Amino acid sequence: MTIFFSVGEPSGDLHGANLVRELRERRPNVRCVGYGGPRMAAEGCELHEDLTRFAVMWLLQVLLNLPKFIGLKRRAERYFAENRPDAVVLIDYPGFNWHIARAAKRQGVPVFYYGAPQLWGWASWRVKKMRRDVDHALCKLPFEEAWFRERGCNATHVGHPYFDELRGRELDDEFVAEHQGAAGPLVTILPGSRTQEVKANLPKQLEAAERVLEQVPTTRFAIASFKEKQAEMAHEALAACPAALAERTTVHVGRTPELIEAATCCLAVSGSVSLELLYHAKPTVVVYHVSRFAFAVQKWFRRVRYITLVNLLTADDLFADSKEPVGVYDAADPRDAHVLMPEYLTCEDRTELIAGHLVGWLTDDASRRALVDQMAALRERVGHGGASLRAAEYLLGHLEPGAADASNPAAGEAA
Repeated sequence: MTIFFSVGEPSGDLHGANLVRELRERRPNVRCVGYGGPRMAAEGCELHEDLTRFAVMWLLQVLLNLPKFIGLKRRAERYFAENRPDAVVLIDYPGFNWHIARAAKRQGVPVFYYGAPQLWGWASWRVKKMRRDVDHALCKLPFEEAWFRERGCNATHVGHPYFDELRGRELDDEFVAEHQGAAGPLVTILPGSRTQEVKANLPKQLEAAERVLEQVPTTRFAIASFKEKQAEMAHEALAACPAALAERTTVHVGRTPELIEAATCCLAVSGSVSLELLYHAKPTVVVYHVSRFAFAVQKWFRRVRYITLVNLLTADDLFADSKEPVGVYDAADPRDAHVLMPEYLTCEDRTELIAGHLVGWLTDDASRRALVDQMAALRERVGHGGASLRAAEYLLGHLEPGAADASNPAAGEAA
């Protein structure tokens, strides 16, 4: 059996690696090939290209990389025509993966979307592509299955694969203890995994950190960089900051889990890292800076009020019925009283508001503990593992009818 993967994000590489491992544990002869990242390669996936190198956002960046994507699409088309895999598995990265899905369907190859795109939140008209080109949508969030099914898509909720990684992860306890034991509270800054995100958000995050330091002078800061290049950017940004902030800020690569665990509270860019922050029950303020043009465009296409997964999981009235803009989080708005992670999708300066949340958690222990308890309760409801196993069983059950249930009946029931 040969399964072709198309995975373009660092987080997708993580989820793909866990899925490849589950598949190979159940069917050692399964051959996983295609586009992915280093984590998938380490689990035995034969990479035709490390697609995570081209993780880009916004139209301009896509246009600049267009020749690369066209070449990769054509390469996949040739592979489907000449080798015809048993299935294609897509993970996130919808801009490129729609083309891969279409190419696979032309050759009659079944397509599974593991971690279906959040069409319910952004440009929902794209669901027609899901109906046309995807056989099975494996959903990460509880409310997604019903949303897709109501629109004619075959969808099944398997759970969020990020929790599989989190539940199995081992931290460097010595590193955590060292940072927890130092004098003063620690604020961990998470500027994102994409270089574009770091460029857009880290300067504003550091401005907020400067305001926090003015009010709580004992605060320490740690920047969790995804890779060395971004750590260099962080050092350059710190060099332009006041000496007091630079002296109390450290930069680390590959230490995100430990720095989250060690933190008193966090300042993060929006993304799947919010689930990691939930798992560790860390009070967090989320920020996502975009250009004025991008902000104007997104407000007409976005159909949910929140950009943070944790806040979406706590919302009762999730989807907007009106075609009018749904607005953004506002701490003074009663509609946002349930929000666990204050969030700022913005093109303006929100550093004072951001700093205010952090200072509140650093100076009011009772308030911080109450929020920690709320996050822990939500984690107990949604933070269960097993998504990778259920997705593997679902795939095998469709590619080898009857075989998956026989090999693991309990997993079949869990799906």
